[in-house]
Amino acid sequence: MSALAKTDKSPKNKTIDFFLESAEGNRLFSRCVPGDSKERFLPDEVRDRILFGDSLDIARRLPAGFADLLIADPPYNLDKRFHGYTFHEMAYEAYESYTEEWIRSVKPLLSARASVYVCCDWKSSSAVERVLSRHFTIQNRITWQREKGRGALHNWKNAMEDIWFCTVLPEDFTFNVEAVKSRRRVVAPYRTDGKPKDWEETDDGKFRNTFPSNFWDDISIPYWSMAENTAHPTQKPEKLLAKLILASSNPDDMVYDPFMGSGSTAVTAKKLGRHFCGSEMNGQYCAWAQKRLEMADEDSSIQGYSGGVFWERNSLSEQKKQG
Repeated sequence: MSALAKTDKSPKNKTIDFFLESAEGNRLFSRCVPGDSKERFLPDEVRDRILFGDSLDIARRLPAGFADLLIADPPYNLDKRFHGYTFHEMAYEAYESYTEEWIRSVKPLLSARASVYVCCDWKSSSAVERVLSRHFTIQNRITWQREKGRGALHNWKNAMEDIWFCTVLPEDFTFNVEAVKSRRRVVAPYRTDGKPKDWEETDDGKFRNTFPSNFWDDISIPYWSMAENTAHPTQKPEKLLAKLILASSNPDDMVYDPFMGSGSTAVTAKKLGRHFCGSEMNGQYCAWAQKRLEMADEDSSIQGYSGGVFWERNSLSEQKKQG
């Protein structure tokens, strides 16, 4: 590409979409660590760093047992272009073998009490589940209602994604349920002696903080007016990552993402006081991730999460907070 910047956007469009060949792209990419720079990394060398290179090759060089939480968003089993790279749909058995390969590469990197989250769509979910069940204890399957796309003429609109939740050990693992409560609007408030029972009344309405379920309908896909948005085609929202990170790690824990993309896991971990390590084979995405990490130094807010709770999508308070 010959252009150094994209200037045809609306002033209100906050999407991160500069070219790797630009001065800013080169500056940010230079902060990444080459994944093939040495035979074996020490923990201090990868803490809070982005590693550029193939995730399988990098995993073989990372320290054993260094990660307290693994969050993986591998390519789904469909044809998809990723700014110069293309992932091609495989036969079911081939995709299961691909999943087995990368799971085997990252498993030695997990601490004894680590948790694992793997994102997938409905077509790849069964293959992912089969592999995970061979290596970990499956604790749950989260379904995220992502609400994107215009639908199809001859099929049901695909508006859901799965996130498999696993642990290294069947019982001894971190789960901070109080840290991931959802703020829900009360439809039929109940009172005892004239006082609210398990809910509170605010200027914006009546709310209660509820325990989280495995169905998430409160998270929007990043869009053009959000500061976290990039031109990555399958970017995960920071709000989604915040739930996983707060529930299954503690401050100063290490969060590892072998398919980092434009950096949502790393950025969210940084905002929440965790350490991070991510690997990515696309230099363009590495630069975007570094830009977002730089922005997090100035703004550590996460859209949809405030006051220690996760707010409903498009709630009045959330609109005020973001407005």
